[in-house]
Amino acid sequence: MYDFFEDSHRVLKLSHILLIGGLGMLMAGIFLAYVFDAHLTLPTLVGAHGMTILGPTAIKLGYVMRLIAHNRIRLAAQEHGISH
Repeated sequence: MYDFFEDSHRVLKLSHILLIGGLGMLMAGIFLAYVFDAHLTLPTLVGAHGMTILGPTAIKLGYVMRLIAHNRIRLAAQEHGISH
């Protein structure tokens, strides 16, 4: 599992997935919880409100992973004498 996070480019791809997925969850949660709330059952409404919490969490995790990946790529480029 730790080998997965050693590759900076793989972490960068995962961060993009988390950013896009988090945005999708947030938007779907907002529309379901606040626009279509009258048409939903209570468990679905609770799930929609949960998506409004989990979406921004995924966005934050994706952003931090993106910063870490970019920092590692920059450090590797400096180590090899490549200017970025």
